[in-house]
Amino acid sequence: MALAPCPNYIAGEWLTPRLSGTPVYNPSTGEVIAECPAGGAAEVAAAVEAAQAAFPAWRDTPAVERARVLFRFRHLVEQHFDRLCQTVSREHGKTHAEARGSVFRGLENIEYACGIPTLLFGDSLRNLARGVDCDTIHLPLGVCAGITPFNFPAMVPLWMFPMAIACGNTFVLKPSEKVPLSAVLLGQLLEEAGCPRGVFNVVHGGRAAVDALLTHPLVRAVSFVGSTPIAKHVWETGTRHGKRVQANGGAKNYIVVMPDADIGKTVENLATAAFGCAGERCMAGSTALAVGAAADRVLPELVRAARAIRVGPTDRAAQPDMGPVITAAHRDRVLQLVAGGEQQGAKVVADGRGVKVAEAPHGFYLGATVVDQVQPGMTIAREEVFGPVLNVMRLANLDAAIELANQSAYGNGAAIFTQNGAAAREFTLRVKAGMVGVNVGVPATMAMFPFTGWDESFYGDLHIQGKESVQFYTRPKVVSSRWFGGDVGDVWKK
Repeated sequence: MALAPCPNYIAGEWLTPRLSGTPVYNPSTGEVIAECPAGGAAEVAAAVEAAQAAFPAWRDTPAVERARVLFRFRHLVEQHFDRLCQTVSREHGKTHAEARGSVFRGLENIEYACGIPTLLFGDSLRNLARGVDCDTIHLPLGVCAGITPFNFPAMVPLWMFPMAIACGNTFVLKPSEKVPLSAVLLGQLLEEAGCPRGVFNVVHGGRAAVDALLTHPLVRAVSFVGSTPIAKHVWETGTRHGKRVQANGGAKNYIVVMPDADIGKTVENLATAAFGCAGERCMAGSTALAVGAAADRVLPELVRAARAIRVGPTDRAAQPDMGPVITAAHRDRVLQLVAGGEQQGAKVVADGRGVKVAEAPHGFYLGATVVDQVQPGMTIAREEVFGPVLNVMRLANLDAAIELANQSAYGNGAAIFTQNGAAAREFTLRVKAGMVGVNVGVPATMAMFPFTGWDESFYGDLHIQGKESVQFYTRPKVVSSRWFGGDVGDVWKK
């Protein structure tokens, strides 16, 4: 089978670089489907210079006209929705339902960006002082860059570039080398929508490309989503070189289950939170904190639900409940973390490590796994697993559960399942996390609200999505004005 093309997109041209690259796998089968070029400083410089050249004209394009480009882009994404979802499934391994959900969330971000004429409204005050008027206006920054992860090949880029270009910036996207094909397709659709040359660019590569973007003097802002160590590197390097940076890192998200929780709904939400997208998302509910009698009530049903999850290939019509993880190396890392938990005294009560998929024996599969009696000092309790593994920890009361959750270095998401309003209120106010769910297992926000990770889950001050994204991609200017000249008044008197 011929490999799928994976070109760079620079200054309105699709360019296939003659560079040795990294293999792109179909995780469902283990087959290589493309080769991602290993671009570096030269390719990044060409893309940034193209973006810089396109910036003045795009900055001066009225916001309503920029919005029209995005309206056309939105229509094309909707028109090619199934094709984009199939690309996501093929290169990442998401089920069709998961791919559709992620692309739809990306579509919502395009729709939000289409409202840019009103989102850019400033403030005005007449007669701030006698005869003095004051206005704030929001102006674009210039060349912005996005560095995106493997786990949401379409959605995360759509968190970034629609709003960036809507605000009048130009953009360079560096997608994950594990999943570059969705980004190529998005670029093709944006080009078809009439986006001018150089306004949007795609450069492939690994760390060399990342560092080139972080240090290039013409790049004004960088958006990043990925692991915490790389997020910290992006933030430190980017800010050291004078750039505005928003860097979203990893997570260890806790779901508190109170004794009064609705067991059926709680198990359904726990399974989705822990095993959805094969656990490869920063909002995965990776640890259940069972309070008091909740463990004995919820665990048997949770084990049954995990064992019932069908694992299989996602690149065909018959769909499983859960697909593969991204690579064989990542699968092996998850296996090592589960084995380490066992060695440290945890008990695997639903074991997906031996799952076999007869129709795709070379795919990168793990079954849903539940690990009980996990203790705070265990490696599996501290590290982000990023796989279909749910830890269960037992706590005496809500105070102990909140205290344990707040010991984590991360602060992305947290949730509580209860029918007690006082318990829910106490949890939402005291838990150390930027996004909190009450009877909602994955409290990920929609496009009009910011994605507000805390602590080592986020480096920066202005978050992705919502009004904060408009602030991130613009800078305010305050204009104070006063007009002199009696002639004007004389004219009016006539």
